[in-house]
Amino acid sequence: MRLSPLLSLPPIALGIAAAVWMISSAPGPAQIEGSGPALPVRVITVAAADLRPTATAWGNLRAADTWVAVAEVQGEVIWRHPDLEPGRLIPEGTEVLRIDPADYELALAQSQADLAALAAETAQLTAEAANTGRILDLERARLALAEADLMRTRTLAQQGTVPQSRADEAERATLLARRTVAELENTLALTPSREARIAAQVARSEAAIDRARRALDRTTLTTPFDLRVAEVNAELFQTVSPGQAIIRADGIAAAEVVAYLPIDSFRRLVGDAPDGINLANLMRDLPAAQIAVALSPLSDPTQVWTARVVRIEGALDARARTVPIVVRVEDPYEGAAPPRRLPLVPNMQVQLSFAGAPLIGVLAIPEAALHGRMVLVLGPGDLLELRPVTAGFAQDGSVVITEGLTPGDRVVIDDIAPAIPGMALTPIEAAP
Repeated sequence: MRLSPLLSLPPIALGIAAAVWMISSAPGPAQIEGSGPALPVRVITVAAADLRPTATAWGNLRAADTWVAVAEVQGEVIWRHPDLEPGRLIPEGTEVLRIDPADYELALAQSQADLAALAAETAQLTAEAANTGRILDLERARLALAEADLMRTRTLAQQGTVPQSRADEAERATLLARRTVAELENTLALTPSREARIAAQVARSEAAIDRARRALDRTTLTTPFDLRVAEVNAELFQTVSPGQAIIRADGIAAAEVVAYLPIDSFRRLVGDAPDGINLANLMRDLPAAQIAVALSPLSDPTQVWTARVVRIEGALDARARTVPIVVRVEDPYEGAAPPRRLPLVPNMQVQLSFAGAPLIGVLAIPEAALHGRMVLVLGPGDLLELRPVTAGFAQDGSVVITEGLTPGDRVVIDDIAPAIPGMALTPIEAAP
């Protein structure tokens, strides 16, 4: 007896075949028209606004003016101001140190005596020249008489009226008169050279007097401005030498600090430059008036001082490639009332807050709304769009968008996971 082919299959195979037949013949799931509920999200409407770029830097204060008093003469310190001690304040024009001037007073007296002697010698030379001139006039008259007498004597000798010895005697007298006139003329001729020599000696004596007076002036040290003494290297009765640094002091009229800013931050602070103006031009001719600066000591941030940018130092920082901006604070001791309010003293660490030229009509969104290079935008019909944008810079929790957004776009500021283009959203306008 032969069995049917189906009856010869194993029971497991029969079960699989029955399941496949039931699944293929069963009706599909019912399809219902409609969509899921829209996701509520917070949005902001992008609007153009003015933004003033800011930057923060830190640095150490230094005095805007410093004084290093160097000894220019040698001598013993014979007087020292009682306030000439480190930390003391001394007003402008105060004599603080005196070096023994005795040697330089003697040198001055000697030079003045030499000058007086030269003046007397000049007067004597003038008198001698006048006397010589008068004598020369007399000798020239005598010479004229002698020559006339010689001519007569020669004529008479030739006629035999007088002996020849008389003619010889007249000739000797004439020669003597000529010699005397020549000597006097030579003496007068030497007068200009003697006057020139005396003039040179007078000039040398006057220079010695000026040198002695300068040395005398340098025996006293006077403060050039209001200052605070930092270091004193001369004691009473100590001998100082030329070139020795005696006093170091800092001016109290103003303080400076060098702030190192990245180049991009510096460019934002100065704003858009005219065509043809590069970074080097900006560093040379900085439009500092449009940069506001506030300064606060790190030890007490509640103290705020108004500062201003005065210049850019000569070169970028070689390692960090930052721009060294010099900031100046006027009257750093104003309102000082230690310990409640300390003055701004050198080496104090401070924080600098810069505010640059306003950027007109920029588009800014919260940093949280930027996802890499994409922004979630609520498009027509409140459907989600993923839009690529170009970010400029971030500041105070916002980021400036330079490309990809226009005023009036609605930007989603909530995170959506997953963010699927075209998904329905319910916008909730967030407070700006």
